[in-house]
Amino acid sequence: MNIVCLKNARVYDPLQQASGEMMTLWIGDDRIIDEPSAELQQKATVYDLNGSVTMAGALDIHSHIAGGNVNTARLMLPEQHRSHLERNHQTPFSNAKWSSFETGYRYTEMGYSMVLEPAMLPVNAPQVHAELADIPIIDTAALAVLGSDDFLVRLLRADASQAQVNDYVSWTMNVTKALGLKVINAGGSQAFKKGAETFSLDDVVPEYGISSRTLLQRLQTAVVQTGLPHPVHVHCNNLGTPGNIQTIVDTMEAAQGLPMHLAHVQFYGYGDEGKYGFSSSAARLMEAFNRHPNITMDVGQVLFGQTVTLSGDVIAQFARRYDASPQKWNVWHAENEGSGGIVPYHYKSAGFVNGLQWAIGLEIFLLCDDPWRLFFTTDHPNGAPFTRYPDLLRLLMDYDYRIECLSHLHPDIAEMTLLADIKREYSLDEIAVMTRAAPSKLLGQQDRGHLKPGARADIAVYREQDDKAAMFRRADKVFKNGQLVLDEGAILSSAAGKTLALNVSYDRKIEPHIQSYFDRFYSLRISNYGITDDTGELERRLQMHIVSGAFSH
Repeated sequence: MNIVCLKNARVYDPLQQASGEMMTLWIGDDRIIDEPSAELQQKATVYDLNGSVTMAGALDIHSHIAGGNVNTARLMLPEQHRSHLERNHQTPFSNAKWSSFETGYRYTEMGYSMVLEPAMLPVNAPQVHAELADIPIIDTAALAVLGSDDFLVRLLRADASQAQVNDYVSWTMNVTKALGLKVINAGGSQAFKKGAETFSLDDVVPEYGISSRTLLQRLQTAVVQTGLPHPVHVHCNNLGTPGNIQTIVDTMEAAQGLPMHLAHVQFYGYGDEGKYGFSSSAARLMEAFNRHPNITMDVGQVLFGQTVTLSGDVIAQFARRYDASPQKWNVWHAENEGSGGIVPYHYKSAGFVNGLQWAIGLEIFLLCDDPWRLFFTTDHPNGAPFTRYPDLLRLLMDYDYRIECLSHLHPDIAEMTLLADIKREYSLDEIAVMTRAAPSKLLGQQDRGHLKPGARADIAVYREQDDKAAMFRRADKVFKNGQLVLDEGAILSSAAGKTLALNVSYDRKIEPHIQSYFDRFYSLRISNYGITDDTGELERRLQMHIVSGAFSH
């Protein structure tokens, strides 16, 4: 057994109620262990952390790091990506000007150990997993997208039983090697194909007679009844439109008390009041959130600067195509399953709309009384690149800095929001909850997000600094699976991480129906869809970790 000793660690670990306590941590191979025997201690590699802030590796539950939209954005915007780095020639599109392996480096530098890709179209699963395998060091997982695919909506139109829907969801989890289920504007893609430019929760998918609400509730029930660890991960209707606060409140009610996760909610905290027809409804959003303890959310904070928006919500992306900066955009359809769009965008601090979006996200963070239910995201890259996380941490932890930033924005923003009056500053304890303990719980990863014996030895060490952006931008040391992979801010190893996936049981009687559907309507064979037994070699090459069975909420 390889033994590592971390002396004088100032530990922030909510599961141990450790709030800056000085501790000695012991690592045995890839796990945190109890204090070993004197004989093993003699063999230990010892690091004196000298009181540095020590946390479990962080987890990001919503970051677009692989898949068709990400690829298209990279191809559309080569000027935004470094092109001189050598690519892994085994990766599809290896000659493209992109840098997926840098994703692993940049996350590791900030102390992250696992990232969830939240939108994997099943038809694109092999490509997604090939890209995830190209990201070093950090572990990854993906959520499979259902909600607009033709097979599912046909099932519901034919009045299928909930058991049949459950079987289709479970089959999809298995064949795509996913960790959970994502729903994007349920039914919206099919409605867009019929000319719809808006699609609300109670609108009906043309030619199918099924409402968006029905689709969402049937899929939510499937996730609960099959015991998937992560609640259904929902991109609501009417993203980004003034007055959409009512949509997200209605969606919370539609959850009927069952677990549901709402994604990038800053983009739904919008009222339509005032002289601009655009206002903050963050307070109303958080009041509804407090009334629904079954709901979890991530924020999707906007930060100023150039980025690219990408989404499977083709209605929203098509609507904002003329806002593209630079002026190029793309929308697309995948056969029978879904659609999406890519629109580059520059968030400008001088503008009222972008400034209010920035303020709304911060209001949501600062009005939250329960960091176990609210998660730290920018909806990378839609609100901002994930590399801006340290800047967001400083905004949350430093009131004076936040007010200084607010003072440079459009003067109406301070008057129309509560931001100037909220003097709260996030503590290191709350940051440890929001970025470590809570995400691991939400994803059903009991051996991550804490530093108790038995936990995976994913550890981030930071030198305390007054400037929290500088502190969190580059960790001093990072251990991944017990190995020192970053020291004094420099990457030491580019070892492969693992991709986590579920293995969920289901009634195999549904498979002939799926096979018949593919034979009739798809241009590819079902054996080339997802990652099946026929692609076992790919599965091994992709370093997958299959979790047998599912969990109870």
